Amino acid sequence: MRGEKLACRFLRNHGYKILYRNFRDPTGGEIDIVCRDGSTLVFVEVKTRGGEEFGRPIEAVNRQKQLRVSKGGIAWLRLLDDPDLDFRFDVVEVLLPEEGDPRLELIQSAFELSQLYMY
Repeated sequence: MRGEKLACRFLRNHGYKILYRNFRDPTGGEIDIVCRDGSTLVFVEVKTRGGEEFGRPIEAVNRQKQLRVSKGGIAWLRLLDDPDLDFRFDVVEVLLPEEGDPRLELIQSAFELSQLYMY
């Protein structure tokens, strides 16, 4: 949860407008943060780690996680009912070392909408 709070602050500082946190769809879709970057709707997955000894946090955004986030994104888009809306899937990596300040990195368009879930 700390990683998500830091990610929200980080995104706000980069001009994003936070719309919703921890969106869950009854069919199994999930999104950590829904926000806007200008006119683009952005679905953000936050991955937090204590260090990089097991790889970068984005490496944990595997195919299964991408499918869950895609499913959540489709559910959100259906609620809006705006087929012309631009959207993308970003990832925020949060590193929380034992010593020192947290490090955050934004990866825009980290993955594409799964072909299994078309809007």
